[in-house]
Amino acid sequence: MTRVAAKNALVLDGNTVKLRLMAERQFSKALVHIDWLRFTVQLRNAPPFLTDKRAETTSIWDEGYRLNKLLSIINELPDPERDACGQAAGLADRVCMALGFEFTRAADLGKGHDFYKRRWSIQRNGAEVGWVGFGASSDSPRQRSQAETIHVNLYGLACTFAEHGWNDRMAKIVDDLDAKITRADLALDFFEGFQGGIERVSEEYKAGLCDVNGQRPKMRDINWLKGSSRSLYLGSKEAGKETNIYEKGDQLFGEEAGSDWLRFELRYGNKLRYLESDILRRPSDFFAGASEWHAAILREAGEIALPERVSTTPKAALMSVKAECVRNARWAMETAAPTIATLFQYLDEDQFLELVTGKKLPKRLQSFSKADLQEAFGEAFNQFVVPRSGPVAMGLH
Repeated sequence: MTRVAAKNALVLDGNTVKLRLMAERQFSKALVHIDWLRFTVQLRNAPPFLTDKRAETTSIWDEGYRLNKLLSIINELPDPERDACGQAAGLADRVCMALGFEFTRAADLGKGHDFYKRRWSIQRNGAEVGWVGFGASSDSPRQRSQAETIHVNLYGLACTFAEHGWNDRMAKIVDDLDAKITRADLALDFFEGFQGGIERVSEEYKAGLCDVNGQRPKMRDINWLKGSSRSLYLGSKEAGKETNIYEKGDQLFGEEAGSDWLRFELRYGNKLRYLESDILRRPSDFFAGASEWHAAILREAGEIALPERVSTTPKAALMSVKAECVRNARWAMETAAPTIATLFQYLDEDQFLELVTGKKLPKRLQSFSKADLQEAFGEAFNQFVVPRSGPVAMGLH
């Protein structure tokens, strides 16, 4: 393919995406759409594999071939994987039905991704746009736990070209199977440009307009000095909420096209957060609920939504901070304690205080509040110190 042909194909593909997104807006009457989705189902909740209800749309020979092919694949797998393979295939078929008639499960089983051993590819026009994974890639305790789940990962192209109403149908699958959403990307497009461009976003960040509850999210940029194909990232994946503002037109049409298309993409993850199925049904509300700044951006685009917050899960947050503090306390007690004790013994008070004050928190602890750290370290101290200094540890029982 020549360079000119490649550019033409890029523009054609970009226009196709744009037209599809605009059509979705007309149908849903909402400006925010789902651009990526991942969810996990416990194996015991997954559907049986012979559940394809689209047999009437294909010939009996094609349907018979498909089922025989699937059975032969399942029968060739080790016993522990057979049931998971069949249930993953059934879930893949159900996901395809929710996406629309253009989507199919691949006939052949593929290698897994993200620590899942195997996957069923979900395809559109012969290209993979998602997958359903199952099985563990190792025998570690964490992987054994993962082996009890089936994971669905739908790329942006699947979400973009799915039939209207797909997000409601997918939300029903999540509810029916008691699935856990692990990622949901909410995208807001300014097809004809955002007043002030990406530079305005940078200035608003510096002015504190993007702050949440008095806290300023982290920011990083890509290609800023280049002046094209630029991205700004606000927040972090570790916190479970990250917004990517990027020049979508450059990505789809090429920098030389001069497109003003800017996208605001809010990426929610389930780390410390619970993502309910309504995020699929009402993406605009959850976009507006991310912060006052997000709500203002949505209003500028022309939609007023009812802000819905995705709050940090208190139990998950508490468990996470405790786990990190226990790790830190264990290292201090088992590795650093002799050195700290020696310094405490031979330095005067001012020297010792100069050594231990004014230091940054370890990176793994920086996302937690002072109150949470104080409580968690208190419990970690009791866990490691009290048992060792109590009557039993000193032989006084």
